[in-house]
Amino acid sequence: MKELFTTLQQRLSEIVIGQAAIANGLLVALLAEGHVILEGVPGTAKTLLVKLLARLIQAEFRRIQLTPDVLPADILGTSIFDFNSRTFRLRKGPIFTQVLLADEINRTPPKTQAALLEAMEERQVTLDGTTLPLSGLFWAIATQNPLEFEGTYPLPEAQLDRFLFKLVVPYPAAAAERQMLDNALEGFEARNLDQLNLVPLVTVDQVLAARQQVRQTHVEPPVLDYLLALVQASRQHPELLLGASPRSAIGWLRATQAQAWLEGREYVTPEDVKAIAVPLLQHRLILKPEAQLDGTTVEQVIHGILAKVPVPR
Repeated sequence: MKELFTTLQQRLSEIVIGQAAIANGLLVALLAEGHVILEGVPGTAKTLLVKLLARLIQAEFRRIQLTPDVLPADILGTSIFDFNSRTFRLRKGPIFTQVLLADEINRTPPKTQAALLEAMEERQVTLDGTTLPLSGLFWAIATQNPLEFEGTYPLPEAQLDRFLFKLVVPYPAAAAERQMLDNALEGFEARNLDQLNLVPLVTVDQVLAARQQVRQTHVEPPVLDYLLALVQASRQHPELLLGASPRSAIGWLRATQAQAWLEGREYVTPEDVKAIAVPLLQHRLILKPEAQLDGTTVEQVIHGILAKVPVPR
């Protein structure tokens, strides 16, 4: 099973050049059952990466382009009147899928953003008083552009906390971008995945089975105490208004197990805990106003906490 996911990771990196770290983060989140925010400037293959991963695991994929006029019913679905049977019939929305891409999530108002809350946390949707379960795989990935602020609606803290990771997608290195240009000259078009003749590498059932294996990854008590000490340190940090939540502590644990499992180990190390810290905390921690005025960044605070808390031996 681990070899299958190693091959999957390699295949993602071969097609989406220069984003190996983001591909690894997505796989860790998938195995840890955590949703993801992909933040990056336009044209950095955020949508391509998600579509490609959904194909390689043979999962049903749907994409929602979020704009200010999108309503909750456009995501969840609604009841419509059937004139033939003279009854109301439920028309399910795009959220009833296995991999959901919410494109430019910060362009839609809070009421529409809130339509995702129940689905992300409880894997179910309530429509007209009826609770409907979602797929056991259900995985939400949201994208946002960090540069455009006019006409956007920042996600509230309650919704941000439901995302396991925030992965910042960088520009590719010069060598990787040169390879992209060579591929374009040879006829590759990112919008047409059919030209790649993709062979699925993993099934949805195998993903679910791998998640169960990940949960068996051993965590020694000192490593667990180290993770808890980092969480507590974030809540007591003098420059932070809001620290890590209990939900983030559980997500951190699951993510470290997934990271260790992907690397072929049956146990978690303190290095796994540290490797997950930035993508797991950077969207959850909130700086105090005076810290922001001093030019302090959340990432600096995270690295400071990692340097301060003793690492178990």
